[in-house]
Amino acid sequence: MRLVVARCSVDYTGRLTAHLPLAPRLLIVKADGSVLVHSDGGSYKPLNWMTPPCTLTTSRRGDEEAGEDAGDAGDDWIEQWDVVHDKTGDKLRVRLVEVFEDSSHELGVDPGLQKDGVEAHLQALLAENIDTLGEGWSLVRREYFTAIGPVDILARDDSGGSVAIEIKRRGEIDGVEQLTRYLDLLNRDPLLAPVRGIFAAQAIKPQARVLAADRGIDCVTLDYDALRGIDDAESRLF
Repeated sequence: MRLVVARCSVDYTGRLTAHLPLAPRLLIVKADGSVLVHSDGGSYKPLNWMTPPCTLTTSRRGDEEAGEDAGDAGDDWIEQWDVVHDKTGDKLRVRLVEVFEDSSHELGVDPGLQKDGVEAHLQALLAENIDTLGEGWSLVRREYFTAIGPVDILARDDSGGSVAIEIKRRGEIDGVEQLTRYLDLLNRDPLLAPVRGIFAAQAIKPQARVLAADRGIDCVTLDYDALRGIDDAESRLF
């Protein structure tokens, strides 16, 4: 990755035309070929950019290929970047007048984003706070083994009845079908039956709610921050 802090002007031509007058900006050239132009505001979104596949060529003032209209950079620009999209032909032209910082860094392969609040975290938090489902509830165990896979949580309600809980970040029809298969198997065990089901998620799609109701399964929306003790729902104004 190359990072350049410079006073520059930027012009985009092609399917649309855009112009950034001369000002200090951060220019980012990534290993995948993308080029981004950032200011010191506007949150994460660049002012202008070119996505791959594209070709970047650079030239210095005085080169023949850079002899077109100088725009508001005048005759003071010292380096020009021409970034052309390989498929559309759109062009991003950056003219640098003054360079404050220019550095390159090898970042290597990124392991990717690991989101907070994934199903394993939700499962652990709900197991630790099983009484959020009802007063007098108790945990039997997490990852309760069955012949077709583990049930996320097996619990007992305040009457001592068995409850199988399937947990998802986003509750969709597939999750309801999965819990249905677990319930069919668990209810064949005389030591557990009758077993009812709860489908729990941070967000549950309407179609999944309809199917769950048809199967006699309750739906519960999980508040991740409340389970972690960060957010006290009872203290909210709204």
